[in-house]
Amino acid sequence: MFGGKGGIKLNTNYLENNHLVLVGKVTSEKVFSHEIYGESFYVFNMEVPRLSDTSDIIPITVSERLLTNLDLAIGKDIIVEGQFRSYNSYENGRSKLVLTVFAKEVRMREIDSEDDERVSVSNEVILIGYLCKPTIYRQTPFGREIADILLAVNRAYNKSDYIPCIAWGRNARFCEQLTVGTAVKVIGRVQSRNYEKKLEDGTIIAKTAYEVSIGSMEIVKEDDNCPNMEDNNETETVAEEKAV
Repeated sequence: MFGGKGGIKLNTNYLENNHLVLVGKVTSEKVFSHEIYGESFYVFNMEVPRLSDTSDIIPITVSERLLTNLDLAIGKDIIVEGQFRSYNSYENGRSKLVLTVFAKEVRMREIDSEDDERVSVSNEVILIGYLCKPTIYRQTPFGREIADILLAVNRAYNKSDYIPCIAWGRNARFCEQLTVGTAVKVIGRVQSRNYEKKLEDGTIIAKTAYEVSIGSMEIVKEDDNCPNMEDNNETETVAEEKAV
């Protein structure tokens, strides 16, 4: 588990440290991923629209126990609540950071229903964690400021999720001043980004990266935390926390 500088202990309510809501459409069939403690997990892709008339295609990991009587056919409108998680995958002797949305709840979206009206955003993630690498700050040829940060977000069983985040404009300038170990709260959206990677043999392959596009952020001070909230995790199963 990652710890911040100065002994700051973040809120131990892990559901608040990492929470997201996605509203969109199923775009792929679910496929078996893995099994832990007799519980099977599946993955599928979900299309989440942006305001700019484009969309993000986001991978969802879900337990079989959430799929009972749920029709996840391609094209179905759904609402997913959960966490943005990471895990290490080893390929050809190299470690690769893999990101996925881990679903805590999946339900069918009924357009214009009371439940639908309660969901005010189609893509929002809230993270509270520590800066675990120096900020990478840069400017585009047109002078637009961009900053990349890697946020360590603690969860139960001494695990942490390492979430890449990207900031723009004044938020990028703010990130440039942050030091490793600083505790921050980030509100943004999960986005997918397509790019091309050139292999050693010259082959070019298409890849997709996932990250949080920061809308707002603030430094978390020790007085802002609630250290006595461990009991809020009693309903979390070991399989859920160790699934990814």
